[in-house]
Amino acid sequence: MIALRVSWQQDGLVLRSHCTLTQSQSQPPRSRTFLTALEIYQATEALLLTLLILMASEQSFPDSLIDEDPKRTLEELTRALEQNSENFELYCQRAYANILLKNYSDAVADAKATLGLKPSCATAYMRLGIAEYHLKNYLSAHEAFSKGQNLDESDSTISVWIKRCEENMGGKCVFLIKRHDWYQTESHVIVTLMMKNATKENVKIKFEDSKLIASVALPSGDDFLLNFSLLHHINPDQSIFKILSSKIEIKMKKTEAVRWETLEGEGAPPNLKYFTPDQYPSSSHYTRNWDKLVGDIKEEEKNEKLEGDAALNKLFQQIYSDGSDEVKRAMNKSFTESGGTVLSTNWKDVGKRKVDVSPPDDAEWKKF
Repeated sequence: MIALRVSWQQDGLVLRSHCTLTQSQSQPPRSRTFLTALEIYQATEALLLTLLILMASEQSFPDSLIDEDPKRTLEELTRALEQNSENFELYCQRAYANILLKNYSDAVADAKATLGLKPSCATAYMRLGIAEYHLKNYLSAHEAFSKGQNLDESDSTISVWIKRCEENMGGKCVFLIKRHDWYQTESHVIVTLMMKNATKENVKIKFEDSKLIASVALPSGDDFLLNFSLLHHINPDQSIFKILSSKIEIKMKKTEAVRWETLEGEGAPPNLKYFTPDQYPSSSHYTRNWDKLVGDIKEEEKNEKLEGDAALNKLFQQIYSDGSDEVKRAMNKSFTESGGTVLSTNWKDVGKRKVDVSPPDDAEWKKF
């Protein structure tokens, strides 16, 4: 009889299992240290199965085990997910198993499921990119790799994958718009792209039921690209965008008055939060249109005639609001360092020096 023993340690817990091989009486005696190829195979299979069972009980399957037998690990991962469908690690590990088995469409689905549960998982973006790449969806792969790189800059292999995507897209460099912001009202989701001097001819915005695609052609020949898989559905026909001097504002019409927890995602969360707009008692049959009210207030503020310091402050606010990042940095730095006596919009000037205090001629600066 020959016994093989394996130990597995995780989170301070040591689990042990062993496999026993019994030599037949009809076989000639041999050394206890000699194993036939069949016995080695049987022992390895038994130990691997034991490890898979242990991993399933601990809800963890390391990549090394998936590399050993991706098909069997895939089956165990599927069984584990039937017991715990909210475990993002299991989806991410199954995505890896599917990649090894060349089930790339399934790998995409598992990677997206991972990101739906944990949007900040860099490994899931990496595996999503690899699967999309093998499906020849190079644009989607490029986007996934870029997002993964933003989350984990230490992984040098992501840069290699990004370069491969760009080569397969004909060598044309594609940049993702990273500087964006979003907010929502009861009826709309508004996405703002921080991009100066964009023109109508060079901007293309495409609205789909659950996707937003935007591209901006630059004079250099490069393209800025935004591609979002939205958390909820929108109404494409009632969604619009407008181009301003310093940004592009995209306004998407919601199909339901639900509060979006994130901009991107898949499916509907189990507990949707609905907007509950203030309204008069039902006997009055009157509901306040808050979107219209906000618009009216903004219009009144825009057309309001101010004088003196109020007019000057409004001018500064407008310059800051419409200014680029450099303008805002220059204004903040000059105002702070000069104690409020200097306000400059020239970053090339104030960015390389300390801004001295410069009070008016008829005033004297004192520290308190």
